[in-house]
Amino acid sequence: MFEKQQSKEGLVGQWQKPTGENPVRTAVRFPMRLAIKVQTEDGEIQAVTENISANGLLFISDSLPDVDARIEFTIAMPAAVMGAPSDVTIHCIGRVVRHYLVNGEKKAAAVIDEYFLKA
Repeated sequence: MFEKQQSKEGLVGQWQKPTGENPVRTAVRFPMRLAIKVQTEDGEIQAVTENISANGLLFISDSLPDVDARIEFTIAMPAAVMGAPSDVTIHCIGRVVRHYLVNGEKKAAAVIDEYFLKA
């Protein structure tokens, strides 16, 4: 179910999650608040992750890329989460699949199409 929500900045799309089990979700999501810089065709966006999975992430920002927009970002995954002796830096390429507006926060869900470990 997709609704349009009116905000001070204009219309923002919001996806309403269906109640019950979601058969589409294929990876466990980990709640993590990490600062990221999201590169889009229109420039860089400062954002904070809300949760991350092997397939994608949910991030919060004052400015969201359009749905279907190609994005790139680099994220330092904490060593404790990765089971590594130090943080692991991952460069990701993906696309925005939907927007949310929750309690006045603008959120975007994105899938990760490609990723590369950085040394």
